[in-house]
Amino acid sequence: MHGAAESALRRTRDAVEPVLRTAVETLPGRLRSIAAYHLGWEDADGTALGGIGGKLLRPGLVLAAAAAVGGSATDPAVLRSAAAVELAHNFTLLHDDVIDRDQTRRHRPTAWTVFGVENAILAGDAMLALALRLVGGAAASRLAECVIEICDGQYEDCSFEHRDDVTLDECLTMAGKKTGALLGCACALGALAVRADPLAVAALDLFGREIGMAFQLTDDLLGIWGDPAVTGKPVGADLTARKKSLPVVAALSGRSAAAGELARLYALGRDFTEHELRHATDAVERAGGRAWAATEATARITKAHAHLGRASRVELTAMHDLRAIAEMITRRTN
Repeated sequence: MHGAAESALRRTRDAVEPVLRTAVETLPGRLRSIAAYHLGWEDADGTALGGIGGKLLRPGLVLAAAAAVGGSATDPAVLRSAAAVELAHNFTLLHDDVIDRDQTRRHRPTAWTVFGVENAILAGDAMLALALRLVGGAAASRLAECVIEICDGQYEDCSFEHRDDVTLDECLTMAGKKTGALLGCACALGALAVRADPLAVAALDLFGREIGMAFQLTDDLLGIWGDPAVTGKPVGADLTARKKSLPVVAALSGRSAAAGELARLYALGRDFTEHELRHATDAVERAGGRAWAATEATARITKAHAHLGRASRVELTAMHDLRAIAEMITRRTN
């Protein structure tokens, strides 16, 4: 199944990258350079590089969703929607890196550390404008609604950093907005691009939202236990930043001694020492955060498939790529 997902994403890259490049080339010079750097097409000095950064997961969902409702993954409207979703996703990444002060992404310095905070924000804004220009009508409205939902989720995520009473339900709701919304939108746009039945569009949207939750849960696990050589981020980056990630909040929600240890460590008003970071990592696991997140990610994939199973107008025989990508999400290492 993992090989099937990789094959689907390779096909996505071949089909969507030319559309992305054409869109980005329309940006004014310096904004184009920042976007090209962020996307992995160029080095900071403009030297051409091998390809695009990222897995193109969201465009892959656009193409797979279109196929699942009887459309063609090579339809120009589908490809424009796929490129629009990827541009919108990268708008969020550029802004997130600034908000979180992340130094690296995809094993390279983040755009704001190279070009400056203001310029990275402006490049992100420009990429969002490109995304909305690529699609029209119902698709543009759907994408705009999604971006508003993502911003609301980001607002909640930032507010959690200043609270000690964040509940697991609040975190799940936030993740549904910040991550689930765009994967749901990707699936919906694929169906909208080929004029699918509204019931099928809704089912695919729900499918995408659930696998988006599985993606976030897996991402949070990698943020604590991922291999830096694979993830491109420092060891325990999320713990060091005191992020209220899902495994952490699940751990803090318990009444165990480990939950108390973790709460005391999170209350420290300074950076962790290496020993404290290891202690915090161990406390999350002993308090059950790691096991809960892994189990919840699997449950979300099951819920996603159930949504498709209840949609009579989704062609089950054409869902191979959707299922493969969903399966890959919970088994990824970066």
